[in-house]
Amino acid sequence: MESQTPKVAHDDFPFYDGRPVRLAAGQWALVMLAVALGFAVLTAPVPWYASGAGQFVPAILFFALPLAALAWVTPPHWTAIFRRTGLRDVGWMVLFALLNLVVTFLIGVVVMKLHGAQANPAFALLAEQDASDRALFFLKTLPQLFGEEVVTILPLLALMTFFHTRMRQSRTTAIVLAWLLSAALFGAMHLPTYGWDFVQCFVIIGAARLILSLAYLKTRNLWVSTGAHVINDWAMFGIGLLGTAAQA
Repeated sequence: MESQTPKVAHDDFPFYDGRPVRLAAGQWALVMLAVALGFAVLTAPVPWYASGAGQFVPAILFFALPLAALAWVTPPHWTAIFRRTGLRDVGWMVLFALLNLVVTFLIGVVVMKLHGAQANPAFALLAEQDASDRALFFLKTLPQLFGEEVVTILPLLALMTFFHTRMRQSRTTAIVLAWLLSAALFGAMHLPTYGWDFVQCFVIIGAARLILSLAYLKTRNLWVSTGAHVINDWAMFGIGLLGTAAQA
């Protein structure tokens, strides 16, 4: 008897339709638990890794724990969220980073006028650091921003699976709902950073996340969304440092 599962392209998103492997609800729950644990490790106030090379430990565990859980439940298919990255992919990184900078700047201006907004605490930290500490800061953002992509895209794929498989929604509807809800989750993760300002986190940060997630939705490649995220954040931090230097 012919399967009634609709045919999709070989380069489609992984897992949501059972390819390259189907994850049971319990397996997705384990991956989501690892996502939460990774975030808890990153945000826990543990003094011994507050400075120096030790500060890389929570940033690495941030992504390592969820990926380890994914590898545990999907061997050897956990790498399906990554693809080979070429010059065209680098172009997508730059394009989505620029788009994100423009969109979040415009939204930020509106929110600032209507509601007000808090600056990222990292700007104040950078302003007080010397050159070596700033170098460590920028290096630490690499595993941390990669981790932010991991803990966003894995819930996106889990939600896509839920809506498509469990709720019997169409592929397009499942993608849109997962895209929106995973962005809201990302905004919620930033609530402690921005003084529990819901407007700032869900409107400004959430909008930024929607753009960055589009980089993955377009390319199916976590390296592309990570690259766009790094370019975006490094550009903002660089502009902030230039502004601080100009005021000195």
